Amino acid sequence: MTSEDHPDSNRQKTVLVTGATGYVGSRLVPRILPHYQVRCLVRDPSGLDDAIRDQVEVVQGDVMHSHTLAKCLQGVDVAFYLIHGMGYGADFQKKDRLAAENFVAAAKAAGVSRIIYLGGLGDDDDPGLSPHLRSRHEVGQIFLASDIPTIELRASVVLGPGSLSYELIRSLTQRLPMMICPKWLATPTQPIATEDALAYLQESIELPLEQSEVFEIGSQDVVTYGGLIKMYAKERNLTRVLISVPLLTPYLSSLWLGLVTPTSAEVGRHLIEGLRNPTVVRDDKARKIFSHQPMTTQEAIHQAVLQEA
Repeated sequence: MTSEDHPDSNRQKTVLVTGATGYVGSRLVPRILPHYQVRCLVRDPSGLDDAIRDQVEVVQGDVMHSHTLAKCLQGVDVAFYLIHGMGYGADFQKKDRLAAENFVAAAKAAGVSRIIYLGGLGDDDDPGLSPHLRSRHEVGQIFLASDIPTIELRASVVLGPGSLSYELIRSLTQRLPMMICPKWLATPTQPIATEDALAYLQESIELPLEQSEVFEIGSQDVVTYGGLIKMYAKERNLTRVLISVPLLTPYLSSLWLGLVTPTSAEVGRHLIEGLRNPTVVRDDKARKIFSHQPMTTQEAIHQAVLQEA
């Protein structure tokens, strides 16, 4: 029996999780802890959940400052990059680019064997692709162009309590019996349940990989953002009326959202600019290559409602 065949061999693999205090990262860490040695790269260690802090290796660093990354990546086999800069301000695209370049340089120097990046769906050839989605794709291209084998998972809305998009849907539906709806509520999207996204991320650690790959992941069906609101209302037994209007811009929409949701106007504007673009799976090779198969959008909403605090 070789070391690769040994059932405990995976425990020796060191997996770095960046964004470990974020929505996806904080849920991924406890999921992979039973199988790997997990290292968390954080700017502020106090943000880590007390329940896992003593079970992981905590390293303090910042992808915006390259000199802090060398020690963080030393001895790492697989690195998750779960960072994006919507909250960086007006120049978030430049900062996203710099952060990714810093990370690639440090990962190459440390001999990291795989990067797993969670990016966003959307058509690269769409001239109207939002700055937010274009930046997510650019970060993916930086990883794919490196010499490090990379898996880029492209996803749309992640449906689960605590995710930015889900909380937006929940807040709108719960607080507004009647909604004046901009055009972006008719945009097609292919959301994914949090549990499905985490399953794809975990499986990516050991997925056989001959070259860097982009996988588009989503639920089993395509819906609209207005449809998500209606699904949530149905789960909550709420009656909601949606009235469509054509003139509500992303900026005005973000201000409107700021009145009824916890999302800041700045982050909300970037988010809504992305919602104007169709985010659907156009290449379904993930369903053929990954063993995990995702649930439907209705099942994802139902599960999320059950998990709400």
